[in-house]
Amino acid sequence: MKPNDSKAPVDSAGMEPVADYATAPVWLIIVFGALFYWGQLFLDRHAGGFQKDVYAPFQDVEEVAKSNPQNEQDKFLAMGRDVFTKTCSQCHQPTGLGKEGQAPPLVGSEWVLAPTAARIVNIPLDGLTGPITVKGQVWNLTMPPFRDNWDDEHIAAVLTFIRTKLGDNKASPVKADLVKAARQVVHPSPETSDELMRIPLQ
Repeated sequence: MKPNDSKAPVDSAGMEPVADYATAPVWLIIVFGALFYWGQLFLDRHAGGFQKDVYAPFQDVEEVAKSNPQNEQDKFLAMGRDVFTKTCSQCHQPTGLGKEGQAPPLVGSEWVLAPTAARIVNIPLDGLTGPITVKGQVWNLTMPPFRDNWDDEHIAAVLTFIRTKLGDNKASPVKADLVKAARQVVHPSPETSDELMRIPLQ
């Protein structure tokens, strides 16, 4: 029989490889699963929400900002933003656009954007009740007072944040001295819009 005869026996050592498959071991699947799970946890804790300005060990932009040197105005606004986020946004919404049946809008409100905060400074101090017209809509709700919850600095800070940074509001900041002066006038019950309108904007 000739060497190149197709019927000639072939040495098994010279056989070409044949495609085949085998079941992956269970332990290997478990290892890959564990690595994938760990990777998700690592990204969740260290990726900073995939924001380029966030880096370990910080979780978000606010943490990064707080860790960096800040001037007094930045600290003041950060305080106001914190008060707004933790309290005011629950009713007025994080956007400041308000919610029907819950709270009027703060963004674009004629009360918020008045030349001074002489009137609205009394609202967080004493609360507000009864009808009030905001941007042409009448709201008849009650807001509780925060006189005993916040000091003058915190009230001034949150009003400054609302007047200068919330949405597209651009009004003048509020000083703690204005809050201190308003606090001296003890109001027996929540303010009404009529009472607030009698306060001069000076």
